[in-house]
Amino acid sequence: MAARRNELLSAFLTRKRAEVSPETAGIEATGTRRVPGLRREEVAFLAGVSLDWYVRLEQGRPVTPSEQVLGAIARTLRLDEAERDYLYNLARPATGPGAGDPGLPAVRPGIRKMIRTFDNQPAFVLGPRMEVLDGNDLAWALLADFPARAPDDRNLLRWIFTDPAARDLYIDWAQIAAELVGVLQLEASARPRDQQIAALVRELATTSTEFRTWWARPAPQGRTSGTKRFQHPVVGALTIEWEAFTLQEDQTQTVFVYTAADPDSDAALRMLASWRATTIRDSEAGTLTPQHHLRPNSTEPRGPQGAE
Repeated sequence: MAARRNELLSAFLTRKRAEVSPETAGIEATGTRRVPGLRREEVAFLAGVSLDWYVRLEQGRPVTPSEQVLGAIARTLRLDEAERDYLYNLARPATGPGAGDPGLPAVRPGIRKMIRTFDNQPAFVLGPRMEVLDGNDLAWALLADFPARAPDDRNLLRWIFTDPAARDLYIDWAQIAAELVGVLQLEASARPRDQQIAALVRELATTSTEFRTWWARPAPQGRTSGTKRFQHPVVGALTIEWEAFTLQEDQTQTVFVYTAADPDSDAALRMLASWRATTIRDSEAGTLTPQHHLRPNSTEPRGPQGAE
């Protein structure tokens, strides 16, 4: 485990150093440069550490960096918040839950109740291993019916990489999948002894070439906000804006809230909510028909942007 963390740290620092030009760092570039970005001695100078010490850090050799030194290196390499956390996690001794981790606490009743009262806003809760812990009906209608899956198969990242429906659903699938790999990289750096994360990584690296490629290139991502575009089999095209809120009591659960990005997407979400409610009602009444499982070639109306 320690050797792997050192490899990740070395790869991450080397890549970030190559991305910072001398001009950006305020250094006059002179002569022929054999490497892109900053040289090691330039990073050491700008961060106020010895060249030998920085070389040891970048090579993953034993050092004991202080918060101040890591902060100076983060500023020199122009790291964002997620990248800075990743650096800190890898450069310091491993902590966090290990193989005997009993799991995460249940989602608080107040959070569960809140997301079910949202009007026309899909919402769900993820754990640090991308576990889908809770959500509302509109989230299941937009993404996938996670409550219908086995408890050990309710994982957003596994679904995105292994279910062909996910690739069809996300218009920008590759971008979203790569970013979520970066989120897992950040979580793994903070929980290096978590055997469930390690097992998920092994599984996806075995089954997905794309995951294996992105995992090998450290690009840690935080969970903050963004935009996603969908091509939904029932209501057609829609765009949402999302916000993420990490619950502060243990920093292990994150609430995601989706909001329509435009009037057409708002109408599509309302149609999707109506479809989901009808599906649940008919299922409970025992009158569910194949029309409730529409596909893109269905002749049923599919919303303002998806009608064909």
